[in-house]
Amino acid sequence: MKMKKISSARSKEKTEKRVSVNFTPTEYAHFLTMKEESGVRSLSLFIKARVFNETFRVIKVDRSLLDYYQKLTTLYGQFRSVGVNYNQTVVAMKSNFTEKKAFAMLAKLEKLTLELAIIGGEIVQLTREFQEKWQHR
Repeated sequence: MKMKKISSARSKEKTEKRVSVNFTPTEYAHFLTMKEESGVRSLSLFIKARVFNETFRVIKVDRSLLDYYQKLTTLYGQFRSVGVNYNQTVVAMKSNFTEKKAFAMLAKLEKLTLELAIIGGEIVQLTREFQEKWQHR
């Protein structure tokens, strides 16, 4: 069975020259931080980009933005659950209670639904403010 040679992603020119650099522990920690922020996969590519002044991007992840997004996603799921439960409750009231008692319970449910809608509006407003704050950065 023949083995195929897998071509590498490197350039055609062979790299055979090496350079060594010594860092203090503090400098090395700073170096690694810069490398991680750049998003470059390997140390050698990062060093080459810095030495030859190639542009590279720095990706910074804001934890507060990520936390806000995750909580908003969770809240959206809870809103969907409330909607499903609301429909099931109305169907159960209609089939299991007298009309008078069902209307009384629906009035309470309607009041709570309005409160939930107000909270939803506040969430939308806070999200808009959050977006405006972060779009300018």
